Amino acid sequence: MRMHKTVLALGAALLLTGCGSGQIGDTGSGQTDPNNKNLALITGMRGEPFYVSIECAARQEASAQGYQLNAQAPEKFEQAEQSQILGGIVSTKPGAVIIAPTDDKALAAPLQQAKNNGLKVVEVDTALEDRSVAVASLSSDNYEGGKLAAQTLARLVGDKPGSVLALNTKAGTSTTDERAKGFEEETAKHPNLKLLPTQYTENEPATAAQIVSSTLAANPDLVGVFGTNLNTGEGAATALSNAGKSGQVQLVGFDASPKQVDDLRNGRVQALIAQNPGKIGQEGVKRAIAAIKGQPVERETKTEMLAITRDNMDQQAQYFYKSQC
Repeated sequence: MRMHKTVLALGAALLLTGCGSGQIGDTGSGQTDPNNKNLALITGMRGEPFYVSIECAARQEASAQGYQLNAQAPEKFEQAEQSQILGGIVSTKPGAVIIAPTDDKALAAPLQQAKNNGLKVVEVDTALEDRSVAVASLSSDNYEGGKLAAQTLARLVGDKPGSVLALNTKAGTSTTDERAKGFEEETAKHPNLKLLPTQYTENEPATAAQIVSSTLAANPDLVGVFGTNLNTGEGAATALSNAGKSGQVQLVGFDASPKQVDDLRNGRVQALIAQNPGKIGQEGVKRAIAAIKGQPVERETKTEMLAITRDNMDQQAQYFYKSQC
């Protein structure tokens, strides 16, 4: 795909578009009071700007429609604590739970139980492997985002030969697995780039930094790194800066947290693949309310993404994430 030098985008408008067959989801099997005005939101990790941005938009939309939103999140992106939070929320009997599952298999049973108890389940950002539980799923088109990252990195590297590293978070995380897959398959189309085995960071910036440092030592021809989410990108930026390799090894991050935006402006990161978490949060609430009322909802919706470089970042500031509402 040919790309403009400053605006590398799949769709700058970032409009929500239905994907697949445009299948309409059912409204769930449990009994739900259509007048229930209580919603619950469980994001993937407390304080992470992407999830903060989802929460801010979800709160605004819920308030605008006259609903109460109870938002909670685990301290780390980890399924055991998230399952515990879910259990407590189910006992309060909201009409729907909007959730970013931290494991695409392990959260299936507790979310099925929530559904059996009459809660409508709406997935945001991540999704279960079992598509029968949720009435709707909203996320970025993560596979295409991974492809865009590879295209962006290839443009930044140019014809220079060398090794490229992708940093994933945790195996079984639907979003980052799709990003890594898209990146790997697109990178294979560039013969000057040698793709190293994808490494897992357990979503810890310090682990990402350690992996990048060891990769630099073992592969002096390293020319590019792709961090599949906020924490991996921040950790990679730290390692490259400490090694004096910022700008020499091209770094493409995923997400646009305040720290990552600063790193982009300061040259520690060369490009960011930005999502639209505000739109995901807003639409997640809309789908949850529609499901509570027994109205049909779109089963799966994807948002496109934008590649932001230092050249175009001031024009794309509306896509920067929030650290607080």
